Amino acid sequence: MPLFDADTLIAFAYGLGSEALAAFIAGLLVLLWTLSGLWGLAAHYWVPRLHGKWPPTLVLALHVLIGFGLIVLTGGLFLALAGGLGDGGLMGKLDDAFSSGIRDSVSTETLAVFAQVTRFGDTAVLVQIGLVVSVVLALLNKLWLIVPWLTAQIGNGILNTTLKQLFERVRPVHEHGLAAATGWSFPSGHTSGAVVTYGMMAYLLLRLMPAHWVRRYGLPVVLLAVGIAFSTACSRVFLQVHYFSDVLAGFASGTAWLLLCICGVELARAWFNRRVALA
Repeated sequence: MPLFDADTLIAFAYGLGSEALAAFIAGLLVLLWTLSGLWGLAAHYWVPRLHGKWPPTLVLALHVLIGFGLIVLTGGLFLALAGGLGDGGLMGKLDDAFSSGIRDSVSTETLAVFAQVTRFGDTAVLVQIGLVVSVVLALLNKLWLIVPWLTAQIGNGILNTTLKQLFERVRPVHEHGLAAATGWSFPSGHTSGAVVTYGMMAYLLLRLMPAHWVRRYGLPVVLLAVGIAFSTACSRVFLQVHYFSDVLAGFASGTAWLLLCICGVELARAWFNRRVALA
């Protein structure tokens, strides 16, 4: 027997949507606080012990193993969400209730703010960022990073488009006029695009920074990237152009693809360095 019946869960989803702004602020603060704590623990315990006692090849293998473990987890989350998309299912009712709570309670002024935030995930903006970063990498003579950078962006676009065509979920009703969205809803392209683009930018900065800069500025870089991606994702739900599960699925698919790209870069880098060392 389930702990909560469907009506209770639907009422809770509506109530949470009614308090969506407070939930967004709390969620963002908790996320950033958690990442700060994990970064501090890694900097003081994980990294010194790992690099001080174990050979570099084993360290890389462990990092890649953790990365692929996270890929499996995020991929599993996406599959679980996709499996609940059936017509009349509980997940759809929860999505509708949450969106209704937002529609009935969030002010037009708040929606106008999120209409600006959501631009961080617009295709035109992400394409411009992709071109600018590519030019910067070329000027820095880091041509080996241009391919994975463009692969991350273009590959995510192809993946998201394919998934949308596969599931063909209709978007929620959004009649406020502050944002217009066409096409299918699941998963959220703005969310996956923001996760991949800003996450990959943070990775590139950490990879290119001197070690002492990473110790000083690495955490702010990660927090900024995560904050932008999280806010962009939430803006899609506030503007009611996506359901909550669309955004969660976009986060899952984007994170899995981002981790796959980063793991690929690190493995290729280790292989190249080994070839050079043996030459």
